[in-house]
Amino acid sequence: MTTTSYPARTHERGAHPGTAASRLWRGRTTDPVWVRPAFLGLLLLTLLTYLWNLSASGYANSFYSAAVQAGGESWKAMFFGSLDSANAITVDKPPAALWPMALSVRLFGLGSWQILLPEVLMGVGTVAVLYAAVRRRFSPAAGLIAGAVLALTPVAALMFRFNNPDALLALLMTVTVYCVLRALEGARTKWLVWAGVAVGFAFLTKTLQAFLILPPLAVLYAVCAPTTVRKRLGQLALSGLATVVSGGWWVAVVELWPASSRPYIGGSQNNSFLELTFGYNGLGRINGDETGSVGGGGGGRGGGRWGTTGLDRMFGAEVGSQISWLLPAALLLLVAGLVVTWRGRRTDTARAAFLAWGGALLMTAGIFSFMAGIFHQYYTVALAPYIAALVGMGATVLWEERTRLAAAVTLGASVALTAWWSYVLLGRTPDYLPWLRWAVLLGGLVAAAGLALAGRLDRRLALGAAGVGLVASLAGPFAYTVSTLQTGHTGSIVTAGPAGASMGGGPGGGRMRGGPGGEFAAPGGQNGRPAQAGQGQGQGQMPQGGGMVPPGGGAPQGGRTGMPSQLPGGGQFPGGTGGERGGPGGMGGLLNGAQVSAKAKSLLKTDADRFTWVAAAVGSQNAASYQLATEKPVMAIGGFNGSDPSPTLAQFKEYVAEGKIHYFIAGGGGGGGGGGMMGGQGGGTSIATWVAATFTKVTVGSATFYDLTAPAK
Repeated sequence: MTTTSYPARTHERGAHPGTAASRLWRGRTTDPVWVRPAFLGLLLLTLLTYLWNLSASGYANSFYSAAVQAGGESWKAMFFGSLDSANAITVDKPPAALWPMALSVRLFGLGSWQILLPEVLMGVGTVAVLYAAVRRRFSPAAGLIAGAVLALTPVAALMFRFNNPDALLALLMTVTVYCVLRALEGARTKWLVWAGVAVGFAFLTKTLQAFLILPPLAVLYAVCAPTTVRKRLGQLALSGLATVVSGGWWVAVVELWPASSRPYIGGSQNNSFLELTFGYNGLGRINGDETGSVGGGGGGRGGGRWGTTGLDRMFGAEVGSQISWLLPAALLLLVAGLVVTWRGRRTDTARAAFLAWGGALLMTAGIFSFMAGIFHQYYTVALAPYIAALVGMGATVLWEERTRLAAAVTLGASVALTAWWSYVLLGRTPDYLPWLRWAVLLGGLVAAAGLALAGRLDRRLALGAAGVGLVASLAGPFAYTVSTLQTGHTGSIVTAGPAGASMGGGPGGGRMRGGPGGEFAAPGGQNGRPAQAGQGQGQGQMPQGGGMVPPGGGAPQGGRTGMPSQLPGGGQFPGGTGGERGGPGGMGGLLNGAQVSAKAKSLLKTDADRFTWVAAAVGSQNAASYQLATEKPVMAIGGFNGSDPSPTLAQFKEYVAEGKIHYFIAGGGGGGGGGGMMGGQGGGTSIATWVAATFTKVTVGSATFYDLTAPAK
């Protein structure tokens, strides 16, 4: 392909005539009349799409919903990210992602919409920022294509309607790249500092994952910013300082706060957020050495507990349908975009844009591909904005260069490659819309042929080929996104798409067939079956996976749960019985909670105000279910995995002696039984043994409680 310098675009800032409303609708005076309505229409459609059927997921991940409920009751719990309003233990992440949801609950009360609406707004915001970043340097069409690709990525449609931290992380990472690109336009210190602030708050969202894109962005600015080397290095130092301040203030408060008057730091073994950051949530995710975890992977080509690692991980059966629909095209268009812009000046902002989004994609995807520790498919939502940007930029750059045969052929090849890969991905669920894979393949190949000749065709025919190519490229992810929207998602492991869309690595690199909605089915089980009408108790219906459905929330249809009976690599999850999900009033598992019957709820709420905690349970998910049902504090012994040394047996005895805990809930998930699955020091077994030998058992349906105010006779 012949290289050329891609011409710079100007960024008009002239006054806009008319009222404020007309300026909002019209946009830039130099824009075609359709641009601003198309942009606003994209945002509105994204909002309405993500809002549709939102309450089907109920409380989604009960672990985080319980922390949101606690933050809605206690400012201290909100600040620290405590799982309960009595501040026994925090979640195993920093709390920034919880703050918007907790504020929503404070304003509007506890419920599914109140928790999940902020996530939807983050999704719309991410689309808007991505559009602004791409459109600013390229064209409105490039921004619209990028925004549409992002909105229709299945894992994005999943996580922007779910209450895990990943939605806010994706938004902040997109803001970071946008700010760096603004800084590159004129060596603007202000924008580079804002990029540092975004990274700092991203750190407070999901710790070290926020830093994955820093190396390529820092090198890019150091090389390409239009100023002296000395100033570039000084600006980067200021940006780094902004990151430290915006992300470090909370860490400093937590580390300096007396441990006796704050909650235990969940996920750590020494009550230290720094240990959590660099251990369980940091290097442990890379090398699999995660003390207190449910187990790392390190699988290599044979696969580990968290799936097969390697260069093709993002394309494999475990991950591919979540994120990789346009990943091959994005990589091809990255190379093409760099070739087209390569002869530009050192400070060329078009080339810088390809390097920024491409560097972020390659760095993040590379880490995800080889990390041996805990890895879930939904982590890949972090890649969605980078892929979408490269597709939007690359496609429009090649379209403008289509009179060059090499550019036209490359554009056609990207569509053909996407159509073929969509055919492969759709073939992994052969019973799902079997006609679609053939329609996508044929339509894509026809469009590819037309685009390869676009420079020699009438403009209307070329535009028609481009339109067909766009539809063919987005048809597969669109269908999977619709399936995602139609189904509720609960628990800690969730995937997008229809049944069987995501498969786990079995022993020796084998595969387990996904349960309904792409989850892992327990052998002989019926994973994902929702509770039937009339079966929900306590706080409304609950799908069998254990995710609570709040009052007024609909039960998931074809419900997708997050509680597999096995780890993705074949290992057995602790908690439950033979991999069973929580039954009515029974014990919960590691990744999902228990159903809470009306009688159990009534038992716990009796004299609840006399106690600091109405109950204690091993494992955060189990405790979360009861807390959401009663809206009263429930102590999670051992944190998420049941393996944190909080509280110790001696501390628990002291709480009981002081009359702070009413009931102990028997059973529960987690690895806290005798020290956790990866060397944790949790004392769940010793506490449970002491309670069973000391206090009176109370049975309510299938659930067993011990009244800690009534010694056994």
